[in-house]
Amino acid sequence: MLDKPNDKPTSGDIEERADSSKIGEVLESDELIDAPHETNKFAPKEKSSFWRILGNVTLTVLQAVLMIAVLAGSIFIMKQMIAGKPKPKVRPAFKTVYTIETITAKKADNQPVFTSYGQTVAARTVDLRSLVSGEIIKVSSKLRAGAQVAKGEALVEIDDFNYQGALSEAKASLSEAQARIGENEAQISLEKGRLKAAIEQLGFAQSDLTRAKRLKSRGTSTQKELDARKLIVSQRNQSVALSRDTIKVQQSRIAQVKASIERLDWKVRQAQRNLESTVLVAPFSGIVRSSSAEIGRAITANDVVVSLYEADALEVKFTLTDAQYGRLQIAENGLNGRPVKVVWSVGGKEYIYPATIDRVGAEITSNRGGVELFALVGKTNNDVSIRPGAFVEVRVPDKVFKSTIAIPDTAIYGTQDVYVEVDGKLLKKQISIAAYDGEQAFISSGLQVGDKVLITRITEVSDGLKVRYEGEKKTTSETGG
Repeated sequence: MLDKPNDKPTSGDIEERADSSKIGEVLESDELIDAPHETNKFAPKEKSSFWRILGNVTLTVLQAVLMIAVLAGSIFIMKQMIAGKPKPKVRPAFKTVYTIETITAKKADNQPVFTSYGQTVAARTVDLRSLVSGEIIKVSSKLRAGAQVAKGEALVEIDDFNYQGALSEAKASLSEAQARIGENEAQISLEKGRLKAAIEQLGFAQSDLTRAKRLKSRGTSTQKELDARKLIVSQRNQSVALSRDTIKVQQSRIAQVKASIERLDWKVRQAQRNLESTVLVAPFSGIVRSSSAEIGRAITANDVVVSLYEADALEVKFTLTDAQYGRLQIAENGLNGRPVKVVWSVGGKEYIYPATIDRVGAEITSNRGGVELFALVGKTNNDVSIRPGAFVEVRVPDKVFKSTIAIPDTAIYGTQDVYVEVDGKLLKKQISIAAYDGEQAFISSGLQVGDKVLITRITEVSDGLKVRYEGEKKTTSETGG
């Protein structure tokens, strides 16, 4: 639009006016199409729009028909090409023949060795307790965990002052009692001398009394003299009886002193033992497991000071299954005394120790599902000494299975089937397995000596399957020629 009548129109104003006129024409045409019921001056434009729409529909239908025709033609040509393809040459079918390996069945007396696992334990362990109370004044330099001590070696010393005094006092009491015995024996000897003299005097008095009686009967002696002789005899009898009683008393005193001597002698030995117990010595050559001894520590009787185990007395505790235990029990050599091998793996190397089954455990180990056994470990030349607590492998020889055939366990299919090669074909046989030894199975029945037992594992194995050995020429049926 122009703001003023005198301003000249620009090119932009001219284009804007042209666009406005075109929009007006379009609006007028649309109004004519939407309102056919108006005046007849718009009838020719309405007819032209109809034919245009009809032409567009016809063109769309022709395009669809053309596409369908092209697609149908392509499918027809493809089928003709497939039908005209030459047929491939059919090769004749032939049966698969497997290359196998076999072993020849041989009977022998086989003894499997089954493996168990266990732990080494000390066969002889002792806790050394102090038998006396006191202060520790000396401790051996070897008294450390893991150190080895010799039999009789002094390990701990306790202050012995009180025990030295007790021993001296006991010895003094014993000497005093022994001296009293000597004194009593001297008294007895003295009384025996007195008794002898009293008996002699009594004899003299009795003889004098006899003469006095004879004189009295003759009338030459008086009654007074006779009574005087009787008094003397009575006095002599009394002296003899007193001496004898004195001897008996002294003998009783000697018996009492001897009884006290036995008691005092025991006290001396007890004091001597207590004095010796102030030094704690190793009862055998062993390894120190633990120690609580320290210089200056006051200990009481029954305090555990040192724990030792014997170095050369080790056992292996392991478990056998019920089946293994039953077989060994009824074997010819029995169970106890059966030699076994103990294998200790340490540092990437195996060390083997000889051992002998010594005894059966006191109870069945139900939580482990078997029977617990103990084997004594023998001496060996190994540089590595085994210690208690080591986890070891125990190789136990089983009973001897006579006249059995050994085959790999991979040759067994299912639970009791094997295949043997007969004239280029496999024959299925049922077997009875006596025992296993690692990857081997011992067959008690079902195979004959000389049977060629299949050891190659075949997934599609079956009775009558054709087989051949490595290096044999293929037949015509195998090659399909």
